[in-house]
Amino acid sequence: MERCRCDDSIVIPTDRAGRVRAMFDRIAPRYDLMNALMTGGRDQAWRRKAARLARPEGGGIALDVATGTGDLACALLDETGVGQVVGLDFSAPMLALGRAKARRLGVEPRIRFVAGDALALPFSDRTFACVTSAFLLRNLTDLDRGLREMARVTRPGGKVAALETSHPTLPGFRTLFALYFRRLIPVLGALVSGDREAYRYLPRTAQGFLEPEDLSRAMRTAGLRDVTYRRLALGTVAIHVGTA
Repeated sequence: MERCRCDDSIVIPTDRAGRVRAMFDRIAPRYDLMNALMTGGRDQAWRRKAARLARPEGGGIALDVATGTGDLACALLDETGVGQVVGLDFSAPMLALGRAKARRLGVEPRIRFVAGDALALPFSDRTFACVTSAFLLRNLTDLDRGLREMARVTRPGGKVAALETSHPTLPGFRTLFALYFRRLIPVLGALVSGDREAYRYLPRTAQGFLEPEDLSRAMRTAGLRDVTYRRLALGTVAIHVGTA
């Protein structure tokens, strides 16, 4: 089986990055449940769609950045025909849950979970046939650096696909969704995960994140070409795809 060369070092986080990592450490045990509740169970379908859009020609190794509990990493195995997936995250509890999930699903030999920083990926240039992420970009302290790192480790012609929150375009629905995200999600997060503040942070980052057109421009600036995006779920999420 083809394998990647990995450097297991982790960059010391900035204060904000450290706080975000601590937050994801805390909510890891209920992360999957909260994702399902917040999205009406649609988050898995979105990940599968992102995986299909990243599908490389001829297989190879895929990288899922900020893999969390490994759902998109598993989708890459199911949807793309790659032989191996590396799932990288900076949260040890998330990685532990991802490993347990891979064992439960019988795919552990084909997914390697690695601790690391999305802003300094511990891989050589042009290592991966495709690179994906789900709900990562709005949490980065340096978006341009993160995008450039993903482009750097992708083989020429390979896809970089990012599933991200977006802003609905329907005026009435946009207002209703903002109320749902800002008011109801923190209450739900407090009840399910016991961490209201984490689910206040997540809507704030979504609300302040780039519009799809602006994120597409940032991906092109980072060196990706043929950048496109597809809105899903009435515009509340979008999948952005660029070619290295």
